[in-house]
Amino acid sequence: MEVTPKELQIYVADDGRAPFSEWLASLCDIKARAKIRVRLDRVEQGNLGDSHGVGDGVQELRIDYGPGYRVYFGQVGSTIVLLLCGGDKSTQAKDIEQAKRYWSDYRRRS
Repeated sequence: MEVTPKELQIYVADDGRAPFSEWLASLCDIKARAKIRVRLDRVEQGNLGDSHGVGDGVQELRIDYGPGYRVYFGQVGSTIVLLLCGGDKSTQAKDIEQAKRYWSDYRRRS
């Protein structure tokens, strides 16, 4: 099976906010940020690994560290991964709903 490299892009809302970037920067745990970045490096190489759909075209990457970090994204075509937002297991339901709103907004504006 051939692996297709992915281009990571970050969702930016109408007001100029980038929820994923804000979330990642807000993490106090430096090791957690590093693990998430390593995971995203693997995604860029085409390895989505431990990920699954959560509905409405949104997918969830699971990072097995600390409180169970999650990164939510949508795929644009076959090569672009649009990072929507992040969270952890304790805020999963709220984060999924927010990611779905961001994805819907992105598609509406594209």
